[in-house]
Amino acid sequence: MKHNYFLLGLALTLSLTISAQSEKMIRCIAFYNLENLFDTIHDEGKNDYEYLPDGGMHWTGLKYEHKVKNMAYALSQIGTDEDPRGAACIGVCEVENIGCLRDIADKMKEFGRTMEPILLEGPDRRGVDCGFLYNPDLFKPTNVRGHELRCHYADGGVVKSRLQLLVSGYLKGDKPEKIHIIVNHWPSRYGGELRSRATRDTAAMLTKSIVDSIYLKEPRAKIIIMGDLNDDPYNHSCAEVLGAKKTRDEVPMQGLFNTLWQKLDRGIGSLAYNGAWNLFDQIIISEPMMNEKLESGKWTYWKSQIFNKSFLTVQEGKEKGTPLRTHKAGVWLDGYGDHYPTMIYLIKQK
Repeated sequence: MKHNYFLLGLALTLSLTISAQSEKMIRCIAFYNLENLFDTIHDEGKNDYEYLPDGGMHWTGLKYEHKVKNMAYALSQIGTDEDPRGAACIGVCEVENIGCLRDIADKMKEFGRTMEPILLEGPDRRGVDCGFLYNPDLFKPTNVRGHELRCHYADGGVVKSRLQLLVSGYLKGDKPEKIHIIVNHWPSRYGGELRSRATRDTAAMLTKSIVDSIYLKEPRAKIIIMGDLNDDPYNHSCAEVLGAKKTRDEVPMQGLFNTLWQKLDRGIGSLAYNGAWNLFDQIIISEPMMNEKLESGKWTYWKSQIFNKSFLTVQEGKEKGTPLRTHKAGVWLDGYGDHYPTMIYLIKQK
């Protein structure tokens, strides 16, 4: 009899566990550097000549079509490890114009994904910008704003960098919840990390000011900072200026948590350079998003991931194990990009 009671209790426990799991909702939010997504037509005022049919990359319609298809496939696969619908929102960078992003969104439909594009033109010298793709069934944007970086290089030259794209809106579900996403592509390391450090410190100051302005209006705001920061999590811009912490325990109220820092400590990065891994493609979240209780029925941070799938990776040779690029040393590889996508998963109890 006791044995039967035990089996009955075990069955009830398993049933309750399965039921509880089925009541959880998951959303993926991601970032991807699309590596020189240019079309084949010159845009007035942009230094896009390298990516024209008669330019250095011999950027033809065929190459562009392949690039769009490859990126659309990669973007459509992000998040499917936990949610068959894929990512709710994806921030992107290195996109020439909204037309390129629309071409990506149109191609994604062939892979079963419906995404809407957002892009604001900024002052970047080459004409690439930050953009945003969202699934309208999972996210509703309510406000979009671009923040311009104003600073100078050490020689006095004006930095013409990408806008920091702020998209505010609601994650849909049983109870829509407001979040803010800041998509970044900070100034490069051209001239060396030390020589160019001040430009990224200034970019971090701008991002921090955006965060602070949101907190002034919404003290418990859920904010996601994402992008190619051209710095690692431990660099001055991220760790000191922005103040993004490595571990949850270090994060103060209204502080910031770097969801990927500990992965870099384990030797996992988003791009490889000279045989070493960097993690420039960071996702940083606000303390309220990190500390929300699961039983509250509101979105909270679950885990992060570097999307280093085999189809995005070189399979042989000296570059084995690194991202499969579109070009390498001027040779068209028909690949994806020089960075891996990164993402976080949010979870909540229904």
